[in-house]
Amino acid sequence: MEMNFDGYYKAVLTHDSRFDGIFFVGVSSTKIYCRTVCTAKTPQAQNCTFFPSAAAAEKAGYRPCLRCRPELAPGKARVDAINRLASMIASRIEDGELVEKPLDELAMEMGISLRHLRRVVKSEFGVSPIELAQTQRLLFAKRLLTDTNLSITEIAFASGFNSLRRFNTLFKEKYNLNPTNLRKNRSDKIDNEILVCELAYRPPFNWKALLKFLSERSLSGIELIENNSYLRTVAYKKYRGWIKVEPVENEFVLLVSLSTSLAPVLLQVLARVKRLFDLGTEPQQIAAHLGEVAKDPGLRVPGAFDGFEIAVRGILGQQVSVKAATTLARRFVNTFGEKLETSFEHLTHLSPTPNKIASLQVTELTNLGIIASRANAILALAQAIVKKEIILEPGVNIANTITELKKLPGIGEWTAQYIAMRVLNWPDAFLHTDLGIYKALNERNPKRVLELSEKWKPWRAYAAIHLWHSLV
Repeated sequence: MEMNFDGYYKAVLTHDSRFDGIFFVGVSSTKIYCRTVCTAKTPQAQNCTFFPSAAAAEKAGYRPCLRCRPELAPGKARVDAINRLASMIASRIEDGELVEKPLDELAMEMGISLRHLRRVVKSEFGVSPIELAQTQRLLFAKRLLTDTNLSITEIAFASGFNSLRRFNTLFKEKYNLNPTNLRKNRSDKIDNEILVCELAYRPPFNWKALLKFLSERSLSGIELIENNSYLRTVAYKKYRGWIKVEPVENEFVLLVSLSTSLAPVLLQVLARVKRLFDLGTEPQQIAAHLGEVAKDPGLRVPGAFDGFEIAVRGILGQQVSVKAATTLARRFVNTFGEKLETSFEHLTHLSPTPNKIASLQVTELTNLGIIASRANAILALAQAIVKKEIILEPGVNIANTITELKKLPGIGEWTAQYIAMRVLNWPDAFLHTDLGIYKALNERNPKRVLELSEKWKPWRAYAAIHLWHSLV
């Protein structure tokens, strides 16, 4: 983002939400750093220093503001190729990836060298990947201390710390606060039966359009759209539970309620919610680039809470109506999904796992009415995931993953691009052989459709959503 000091300061003076989370302002007179939307008294210009990330501000010795709470700022938007890579790396780190794997393994999954990963993060955020991870864990813990009734030990481990002692030491060292004392700011209205968190986004956000898209493709037993809310069952490692997501009126946040059984993996679950609802994007910038095709800047690209689940849904949707694919998906879930008891009558199953499906015979799928070619595609995909030949996570090498997907039987360009769009969160995915896009463009030549899409790069996935929406 090319801005000089005056530009940054003007954004702070006007509390410009478009820059919320893009940069932070450190105030030397208080040694506190804030978001652009902070409602505290505007600092004098000579006391301001601007940082590209919360981690950079903390590295410089600043503590997070208790009023605007930097931990609630939306994530960085993807602007150009380097920013997109940095944003994807940051997203994976913020999702808790470094809790479970070393940095070099993350670099390998993303198809880049460890050195390049470090260089990109340092250039974009002003800190090392480890420092970025540490700040994210502390900010997340700070949120849980204020917003939940979880014990301090539960919060430490849910935030990605492997030691309570290390958590307490870092919290005091970085924030000059005792975790126990910070709990005094906690609301008295916290429900002990559920966890409630807020996830911020940049407006505009057409929630109803996104909910309609998900509703038409919802998996019976796993997902439920009810009263302007999205609910689903969740399985992560050994933990089971449910989530509910709904907008907050007159605020740019989604309210996420979770069963307390998911507390140990809260960081990872919220990361998946952010992907599903495309909360890290900058809609105004994308709409400006797309031009007249973007008649509703608030449209988002629906992501995936469970990558394998959406990939299977994409395979089942090949050359059939949305309704027909949904019927097949329901049979698939009821037959192979693990049963789960929840507080909600219609949330009864967990999504079938690659391990479960990889061990099946093709006849077990064709007996459900799934044609043999698609049954073989589902089995091949599950087996490739189990063998780690394909990784369905954002941040992997897109070109290589699409190539590997298309090597599988029954997976062609449409399905590979659909998976890239929804599962890999690739903003430039484009389904140039899609019948709906043909209709919206009044063009049935796939080569010509690709030519028409050139002007929408690098956000062709958003163009596709706008084209589909124009048919409603």
